[in-house]
Amino acid sequence: MGVGVREGHSRSYPVAKGSLRPREAGPRLSVGFLLTRQFTLCAFANFVDVLRLAADEGDRSRPILCRWSVLSDTMDVVMSSCGVAVQPHEKLGDPTRFDYIAVVGGLTDALENVSHAYKTYLHRAAAAGVPLIGVCSGAFVLHRAGLLDGYKCCVSWFHSADFLEQFQGLDHVSDQIFVVDRDRLTCSGGASSAHLAAYLVEKHVGRSQANKSLHIMIIDGVLQADKPQPGIPIGLRTDDPLVQRALLIMQQHIDTPLSVSEIAQRMGHSKRRLERHFRAALDTSPQAAFMGLRLALARHLLVSSNKTIAMISVECGFCDSSHLSRMFRRLYGCTPQDVRSMGLGEAPEGDGPAHVPKGL
Repeated sequence: MGVGVREGHSRSYPVAKGSLRPREAGPRLSVGFLLTRQFTLCAFANFVDVLRLAADEGDRSRPILCRWSVLSDTMDVVMSSCGVAVQPHEKLGDPTRFDYIAVVGGLTDALENVSHAYKTYLHRAAAAGVPLIGVCSGAFVLHRAGLLDGYKCCVSWFHSADFLEQFQGLDHVSDQIFVVDRDRLTCSGGASSAHLAAYLVEKHVGRSQANKSLHIMIIDGVLQADKPQPGIPIGLRTDDPLVQRALLIMQQHIDTPLSVSEIAQRMGHSKRRLERHFRAALDTSPQAAFMGLRLALARHLLVSSNKTIAMISVECGFCDSSHLSRMFRRLYGCTPQDVRSMGLGEAPEGDGPAHVPKGL
């Protein structure tokens, strides 16, 4: 995209070409938000609060260094997925009044109803060189509008299978918290939206303001885009959509493991079919894959937290510490106690975070 540079500050940075507001006349960073029906309130609030806290001294909330506004074509209140409604601030206008336009998504089945006015506005912004942001499933909206062609985008691991089904061929990333690809920025939602906002604050306002925002929000310092999404990395690469969906269901039930029959039933398939797909795609059984995921999470918690082995056992769906120890030794050749005694930051040998044996 074409960019210009606003002068008047020791820190210069690119802004959208054609922007009408000189840097001296207002905030250093401005973001216009489009909220979809049933948007995720947490993702939106985290993003806005980083801007709010960076914009002023303390937490006085005056939009001095940063400005934000919720835009709408109708000015009707927008209901979030949790039932909290948000009143837009102003009608759609000239998108170049903002440094960025952000679309905040939420429940994926509500994204079909994004208005034609919103899509037109996004195209106007893109044509004017205003960078676009997709927050949570906002990436779905950008893609449906034809605005992610040729771009990498970030989606939550939870939505990865849905995304692949609906948008074949899209260059998506589901193993990091956000992606910046030229003038398209996307994040996986939740806490990652705070880190994307902090990235923008650091770029346009300053690192100290970015860190200040996160510290007040009781969030550790600014994370880089390639930080893995929280949770256990699957580490099992396959193009089989049935196996991908099953692995995601397993991730969602680490602490209360489902049987293979229950997983198959939730997917609308037979247990035998699921087992055939796992064997063909990963050369292992669903049971072994699930156990490998649970043990990989246990290993991760052992080397990255101070949680007791008993607590880790519960979080990973094991009956007790002895059950975890038995299965852990089978896979890794050592016990959780051995790993803990090595000290945090060290791990037993293995084949990646989700190494799965042929059978357990």
